[in-house]
Amino acid sequence: MKPIAHIDPDEIGFVGEPEGTAGADRRRIPPSLLLLALGAVALALPTMIDVSRLTWSTDAGAHGPIVLLTGIWLLHRAWPSARPLAAPPPAWRAVLVFSCSCLLFMLARLTQIIELEGYLMYATMVATGYALIGGRALARLIFPIVYVGFVFPPPETVIYGLTMPMKIAISEAAVWLLRLFGLPIGGTGVSIQIGQYELLVAAACSGLNSIVSLSALTTFYIYVRHFTRLKYAATLLIFVVPVAILANFIRVLILILLTYYAGEAVAQGFAHDIAGITMFALALGLIFLFDTLLARIWPQDPEPLPASEARA
Repeated sequence: MKPIAHIDPDEIGFVGEPEGTAGADRRRIPPSLLLLALGAVALALPTMIDVSRLTWSTDAGAHGPIVLLTGIWLLHRAWPSARPLAAPPPAWRAVLVFSCSCLLFMLARLTQIIELEGYLMYATMVATGYALIGGRALARLIFPIVYVGFVFPPPETVIYGLTMPMKIAISEAAVWLLRLFGLPIGGTGVSIQIGQYELLVAAACSGLNSIVSLSALTTFYIYVRHFTRLKYAATLLIFVVPVAILANFIRVLILILLTYYAGEAVAQGFAHDIAGITMFALALGLIFLFDTLLARIWPQDPEPLPASEARA
């Protein structure tokens, strides 16, 4: 008979999950790091108030509150898998990362460019997370961290530069289609003349604003439903841009027809908001439709065998 190895009770808990007493002690966060976290939150509050006031009320940032709430839920959902990996880095490394990000954030605060300030504030929060739980645990939370970044809309200069080709393409396509039906319509660039009215295809109808919102919500949907099927999820994500452009094209058609038949006051009033909501609902519906159709032709990934069968 083989001798039974002696196990010292004091050693129990140093190996395994954090529910052991010793494991919990090893993962206990020092009070200095907790003060650092509270300071980072206090530093972020003024910027978040400005973001909610200046961008969440616009077309480009209307998805912000939804992304923030769903992002917090994703972090809570992914934390159990990251918790065993939590281990604060060396103090000098944590101080270096936090100091650099905090310095850049303070410089951005002075510029009063809310988009840049928001991104660097968020980088400071991520640096705080690195100081609290370390790089390995942070890497396990990479998707929720990237997803929450959608809270901050792109800078207006970026939106303007990227949307101009979309605005021109959508305007020309709308003019060409309605002219086929005999409507008195013409256009130059993003300017459209129909009857006695002249319309300007604004940035809200250009596609990119809805692409940002649609990308955020579609990414959330794909991650929750298909996060174990990376190729399938990446393929479905490709449909976001053409779906957003198609939905915005339909929105422009609706606004042109409302202007021609009901007048400019109706088209630019309550009906304008209804057309935007309809466009966004249509885009999400098309994503769900593509998901259903793609699932029918995409072979299911094989399920992993149980450990007992895999060893057989």
